[in-house]
Amino acid sequence: MRVVSLTAILLFASQVLGGDPAPRRVTFEKSKIGEMPAGWKSGVTGKADGSVWKVVEDKTAPGGGKALAQTSQNASPIFNLCVLEDTNHKDVDVTISFKAMEGKIDQGGGIAWRMKDNNNYYLVRMNPLEDNFRVYTVIDGKRKELGSKDVKAESGKWHTIRVVQKANKIQCYLNGNLMFDLTDDSFKEAGKVALWTKADAQTYFAEIVIAAKKE
Repeated sequence: MRVVSLTAILLFASQVLGGDPAPRRVTFEKSKIGEMPAGWKSGVTGKADGSVWKVVEDKTAPGGGKALAQTSQNASPIFNLCVLEDTNHKDVDVTISFKAMEGKIDQGGGIAWRMKDNNNYYLVRMNPLEDNFRVYTVIDGKRKELGSKDVKAESGKWHTIRVVQKANKIQCYLNGNLMFDLTDDSFKEAGKVALWTKADAQTYFAEIVIAAKKE
């Protein structure tokens, strides 16, 4: 599977959302190792003390030599979240780079968007343990699957996930390849963007690109 650079994705996003603010590129180059980066807030879906996210060194990380890592080893029902607090988008185009590092129950991770709170949002994620790519709604803390594809994305390597939502149309990509093109009306309002993992999935995230329509 061909991996598309985030530079190419950023340029494409600027064309798709032409006339709106330039795409925003988020990296962790200036963040301190071992700390939560400024502007981010950790949380969970489900009952747990929380999830632990911190900046780590990774010379292979896209966008610089640092990544944001989810390091908790929570139980199976728990979803780990790290919310970019100053986001509030309805029509949005989000791309992340991720690398699955560890996890016996679960691996990988993804993007939450149009996020109302820790229990209500859209979600797209990749799980290298299950070799599948899926998109969900999470409503009152419960996931409902909207689509699933069997596909491989090897652990220990960087991959990209991208989601584009305009009105009720959702498109999801893995490494530049369109996997889902569907419609859903579960969340109609603007919401936050977050990084997501499940249970004990310890995953690195880097170079997030967000292009959004003016609200």
